[in-house]
Amino acid sequence: MNHEDWAAEQETTTVTVDGHDLSVAYRDDGPESGAADDPPVVFLHGIPTWSFLWRNVAPAVAEDRRVVVPDLLGYGNSAMADGFDRSIRAQEAMLDELLSALGLDRVSLVAHDIGGGVALRYAAHHPDRVDELVVSNAVCYDSWPVEFISNLGLPKTTEMAFDELEDHVGSVFSQGTYGEADPEFVEGMLAPWLSEEGRTSLARCAVATNTNHTTEIEYGEISADVFCLWGADDVLQSVAYAERLADDTGGEVTALDEGYHWVMEDRTDGYMTALREFLDR
Repeated sequence: MNHEDWAAEQETTTVTVDGHDLSVAYRDDGPESGAADDPPVVFLHGIPTWSFLWRNVAPAVAEDRRVVVPDLLGYGNSAMADGFDRSIRAQEAMLDELLSALGLDRVSLVAHDIGGGVALRYAAHHPDRVDELVVSNAVCYDSWPVEFISNLGLPKTTEMAFDELEDHVGSVFSQGTYGEADPEFVEGMLAPWLSEEGRTSLARCAVATNTNHTTEIEYGEISADVFCLWGADDVLQSVAYAERLADDTGGEVTALDEGYHWVMEDRTDGYMTALREFLDR
């Protein structure tokens, strides 16, 4: 599935965060409501990606479980206008609003990068609403931000030539995968940022990375079954953080060799096998 087909199947709703009414784009797929006993699986992406990150994973899980795959605020096809917070604190509020709008009071979360920070906050603050929590190469504790993202938050990003932006951000995907990157993946990840609104939103998303929002989490409050499904060779979010998370939450770790930060792209089959085994318990 290419990014245009993915976007064509998205729905939208409006959430209110910090007094702003903001549109959220999301995919909702799988068995009809009431057809499955297990809670829906909600997939959360990170920066600088959008829900298309889960193109090879969410549709497969949707064969058995309802899945909801939103674009975070400021990302993908969700609201991008300037003037609202895009931090993981705000994204947690968005998630809470979205789940309420969809009538979901119990979910399983699968999250990557800053989406992992959102999921960890939500699971700590709403332990009765999260059954299973899968975090992959997720920001946590003081593991972030990283220099590349911090630099994107500088004012110069909003004036960067689009061909320079495409090369600069595209390199994170084309050079950040294990082996040769799928051009469809790289093109899809870049698509939302290659407009004036998208370029500004990328800068605002990058500057909103706030370490305090994960250092303040009470990780021991998380009661969900936690699974750290990690790319073992990630230099951005090392597997040492996965091991720390597992220790603090009573969870477990599976580290996939030959997997960098985009582990679901690098090791799609291995990722799906491990994810299915965990969700099917």
